[in-house]
Amino acid sequence: METIIARQPIFNAQRNVFAYELLYRGADKLSLANVGGNRATSSLLTSSFLTEGLEKISGNKPCFVNFTEELLLEHIAESFPTNNIVIEILEDVQPTDQVVAACKGLKNLGYTLALDDFVYHNKFIPLIELADIIKIDFLLTSADEMQQTLEFLSRFKIDFLAEKVETHDQFGEAQRLGFKYFQGYFFARPEEMRIKELSTSKLTLLNLLSEINRQSFSVKKMTDIISADVSLSYRLLRYINSAYFYLLTKITSISYAVTYLGEYEIRRFVTLAVISEISSNKPVELVRLAAVRAKFCEKLGQECPGETNQNELFLLGLLSLLDAMLDTPITDILKKIPVSDNIKRALIDQDGPLSIFLKIVTAYERGNHEECFQAVKQLRVYEEKLYPMYLSSLEYADSFVNL
Repeated sequence: METIIARQPIFNAQRNVFAYELLYRGADKLSLANVGGNRATSSLLTSSFLTEGLEKISGNKPCFVNFTEELLLEHIAESFPTNNIVIEILEDVQPTDQVVAACKGLKNLGYTLALDDFVYHNKFIPLIELADIIKIDFLLTSADEMQQTLEFLSRFKIDFLAEKVETHDQFGEAQRLGFKYFQGYFFARPEEMRIKELSTSKLTLLNLLSEINRQSFSVKKMTDIISADVSLSYRLLRYINSAYFYLLTKITSISYAVTYLGEYEIRRFVTLAVISEISSNKPVELVRLAAVRAKFCEKLGQECPGETNQNELFLLGLLSLLDAMLDTPITDILKKIPVSDNIKRALIDQDGPLSIFLKIVTAYERGNHEECFQAVKQLRVYEEKLYPMYLSSLEYADSFVNL
């Protein structure tokens, strides 16, 4: 049976990734409703730690994993390394003597404990005393409730995590309240939409992005552009010699690297490098997510029985977060880049033949199971292919971002 999981980043105050929460997305037909918490977590742990390897899924960052009462009492967590897993105790777990004893055992073994979707009640004090991290839902908890909870818990040695932080205003508010960690999609949205002009350096990069995506652009010209930029040359050589390509012999020549990758792949590499430079003042996770979307869209196109332009799909995914990277409306940005009408329709109007690919990728990210499954059926792509495609996309993105 195919197990489908995803990950959501958890940031520190500097907007660097501190950890990932691993999220169970179902099995077979993405059916999560009929799968209990015990089976979901067991499948997730088996897939991430034993089957696929943690380095593929989280880059060896700590992983937050949901634990039910039954799994705590069965001591399932003790089979996994203390430095790679954060035991996230679900909100419906009751602090019985047996649960508290199990948590004390985990704490003594060196595991990190987190309380999920926390709402204060006196009965939870035995678990609060053991917890390292408390997660508070930023959307469902009022500002007054949050303030009272944080003040009351200030006597405990606890770090606070604000989850479902969806805007930069909420991120700022959570920082002001004293939260240390932050989880949500605020990093993937524009901070503000009032910027009228892009800086000269970013306009230069956009011009380069335009140049490398023109149909008339030659491989030789690509080689010349890369060779003229020391940083780009260095990143290309690191990229092609990374574990992603499994080369037996190290490549040290720019021209050979360009020839080896071919025109489409070298276009993609330079496009990724430009996107990365454009968003240098943003969380690196934004570039990683854009790269995941790009590869995921491309792979969906490969599996789709209809005729697709995979290069166009790759570019679609990559550009889907450009407004957040530049804090500028996507309509203004696309006026400066020669992309197809289909890409413009998908990004601006969420319409046209390419929009369904982006719909699948973003639904998968957010765990909108029904929406994702219905869209996959429209493409006539086998749903069991989604998870391998996602894993491969993560690996591809990590190979680039970690250069």
